[in-house]
Amino acid sequence: MTGISAWTSHLALLSSSRFLLASGSTRRDQNGIWERNAVVYSPGGHPVGHLCIGDDIDYIITDRDDGIWTSYGDEGIYGDHPETIAGLARWDTDGAHTWSPRGRLPVWPLGGSAGATEEAVTWLAWYSHKGAFLSRVDPATGGITSYRNPLRDTDGIAVRGTRMLLTRRFHNRPVVELSRAELVDDAWVITAQEKLRLPGPVVMRCAQGRDGVLWLRAGDTWLQIEA
Repeated sequence: MTGISAWTSHLALLSSSRFLLASGSTRRDQNGIWERNAVVYSPGGHPVGHLCIGDDIDYIITDRDDGIWTSYGDEGIYGDHPETIAGLARWDTDGAHTWSPRGRLPVWPLGGSAGATEEAVTWLAWYSHKGAFLSRVDPATGGITSYRNPLRDTDGIAVRGTRMLLTRRFHNRPVVELSRAELVDDAWVITAQEKLRLPGPVVMRCAQGRDGVLWLRAGDTWLQIEA
């Protein structure tokens, strides 16, 4: 594997056994052009594409059509990158911006914490000065449905129909709090909680949800938890 820089902080899977590595930040060069902060790698670990996907990235999740979903922190939202100020975005693997919430969220985001895909749909967990939210986005229509997040400090989610898994990590410890929730009368309600001891420490951006399964990285081990 070649071309991986020390600043890499995000990993996401793409189709055909490719993957994306990205830095959480970028900046303008001396000509005012945003520097590329993400690299697409071939199955053999060789860089095949370089792109810019915005500044101050909090979280990345990819969908089955190779859409790259991103959520942003303060510097992205209050900075001058034109595609990050909305707080959430979608990109393709050429670096083209393909989706924005465009004012259809209940409140302006302050940062993102987790993400998941459920077949063609994407779920994004984010927070604001008015609390935490979960937004379901249909890429086919661009439609958004947002709900209150029932768990504070969520850093992992997975969704299957009316069931959801949510996790909260304990920094650099081999433990997570796992919550199970059900959609009841248009609201997510926690139905069970437990603490799981894992085979290794849990760090930031350690969880990704795909089709009802939460993939959780603990040390050098990946665990699967079914919703």
